[in-house]
Amino acid sequence: MYLELQQSLSARLKSVLQAKYGLILDSIPVEVPPELKFGELATPIALQLARTLRKAPRAIAQEIVAELGSLPGFASFEIAGAGYINAHLDRASSAQGTARGEGNATASDVHSLVEHTSINPNKAAHIGHLRNAILGDTFVRMLRAAGQQVTVQNYIDNTGVQVADVVVGFLHLEGKTVAEVRALIVDCASRFADSGNFADAFDYLCWDLYARTSQWYASGADEENAARKQLRYATLHQIEHGGNETAAVAELISTAVLKRHLETMLRLGIEYDFLPRESEILHLKFWDSAFELLKKSGVLYFETEGKNKGCWVMTRPGDEAKAGEGDGPNEDAKVIVRSNGTVTYVGKDIAYHLWKFGLLGKDFGYKKFFSYPSHECWISAMEGEAHHPHFGGATAIYNVIDARQSDPQANVIQALRGMGHTAQADRYTHFSYEMVALTPRCAVDLGYDVSEEDQKKAYIEVSGRKGFGVKADDLIDKLIAATMEEVNKRQTGRDDAERQKIAAQIADRGHEVVDFGTDGPKPCDYPDFAIPAAKAVALGQADRGILIDGSGIGVSIIANKLPGIRAAICHDELTAEISRRHNNANVLCFAADLLGEAEREDPGLGGGEVERAGHLAGVLPVLEVGSDLALHERARARLEGASLLGHERHRRPLASRTELVLPVRNRVRGARNSQRTL
Repeated sequence: MYLELQQSLSARLKSVLQAKYGLILDSIPVEVPPELKFGELATPIALQLARTLRKAPRAIAQEIVAELGSLPGFASFEIAGAGYINAHLDRASSAQGTARGEGNATASDVHSLVEHTSINPNKAAHIGHLRNAILGDTFVRMLRAAGQQVTVQNYIDNTGVQVADVVVGFLHLEGKTVAEVRALIVDCASRFADSGNFADAFDYLCWDLYARTSQWYASGADEENAARKQLRYATLHQIEHGGNETAAVAELISTAVLKRHLETMLRLGIEYDFLPRESEILHLKFWDSAFELLKKSGVLYFETEGKNKGCWVMTRPGDEAKAGEGDGPNEDAKVIVRSNGTVTYVGKDIAYHLWKFGLLGKDFGYKKFFSYPSHECWISAMEGEAHHPHFGGATAIYNVIDARQSDPQANVIQALRGMGHTAQADRYTHFSYEMVALTPRCAVDLGYDVSEEDQKKAYIEVSGRKGFGVKADDLIDKLIAATMEEVNKRQTGRDDAERQKIAAQIADRGHEVVDFGTDGPKPCDYPDFAIPAAKAVALGQADRGILIDGSGIGVSIIANKLPGIRAAICHDELTAEISRRHNNANVLCFAADLLGEAEREDPGLGGGEVERAGHLAGVLPVLEVGSDLALHERARARLEGASLLGHERHRRPLASRTELVLPVRNRVRGARNSQRTL
């Protein structure tokens, strides 16, 4: 839907420009603004046409907006800055269209590449990384539900300054050799495997060392600090160059920490297909190829005067008109290659994204790195395996990166557009979000020492360099512990291992669960449990319900006797999705005895239920599938007129939250989502 709206705006702009100015353009730049207050989409077309039309960009923008009129799916258009046109979406109509499944007719033809997580492999993952990964993984699931072919990538900067700092810590603060670092990694892995205590894991050790090294850089006299800074850059240079002991230590550290990151994310069911590393981008000379393409297309030019003298630079997005003013240098141009010959982050990123779109003419070597139950995760290499999947050549790119990266992302898009790859630039999306911060109270609750000064602040920013942050594994453990308290209250008939498994599954999916029983293997009457559970959904105390008995028929008949309940018997993902998308089912009914031969070990209501949870896990996510909104509104009207909702306190929207009520023979983990769930 979002892409269709972007294309709709581009088509209307083409029509307006042809009718108003007689201009026929092959493509119109439509971008995502760095902040939502500027709208969901924006175009710098007025700035680009200033020289051609010999008018001020803002005047052109005013004329274009006047001609645009109303456009389905858009609420308004406004002019910003020197001549940007910002577009605000009609969010209500867009959401309804998405729920009806509109805009997905050609989705199966799209190969999308989503990059998310991208943690520096120098320490344990923290809460900010966790949020990035959850946002990215949720987005991936949405694209796949829309029928797109999606490749998930996790970019690994294994040659950056963060890794260099940990290398400095091991080699110079602790005086370890390559062999000693290797032995330490093995020892940490062994102790962690035995204890299960994350404090024994290597990435936790690196967390502390990274903070200690960062403080060491500024803890000495001025002369000492200057020498330490030089040591840092010398270490970084050795890592980038490769083929030396410093680079070998960096490889050991980054690989060990990366594996721990993948294990952490797997606790939440987050998986990846490919791990491209900075080291291969450098050593396979991706930048050299991109540099020639950028010079040939005229995107880069060599500056001979001004503050950027001796640098290769490019015009920033929105500065096209400024670049043509006067005879002097454009002092605001973006430096891509410094005067000393080093390439900036944006330069390397341009090369990387040319590869993503299949435009570079180079490729990685590929090796298997991490095994998931259903597939292999591959990693980049100088020389890889002969037979491997192909990960580049995407139709669309989505980068899940925080808002601080808005300017670098915009510069990459500008470079693509300047090289003539306008279609690719239009399909490049920066999925941004703000930084993670903790309230002082939250920080104290998590065990941090908060200074009096910080206690007066509204929030405290997370900083791995300062050692201030919530480690991802610690947070997951806290969620499991909190859930375990509730499970212990309600699952008295289970042993400790079963209760721990249930708690982990619920915490993993982010749900609070109201369990209506039954709690033991004794025979029972299913209406005693199905009616209260279905009633909770009808009253708005929960958004979704799951009923399980032997055949699924009895509980569905009982549930459907309540006004507002639409219970459907589902046996697989397809029937579950149809029940939601076309029938707006709010209660799913499962036949425990028909789930498969492997789950028939326990004919009663005992231990087999936990194992059945694995079978149902693939079905439950469709509880989040959108449905026919008109049908939903009719159902709401029916409910509000029913005696069941006679009390005012029960008049609550049906879909205000995503909640599960779990009665009758159930120990099923909930569907993945980021909302509050009962």
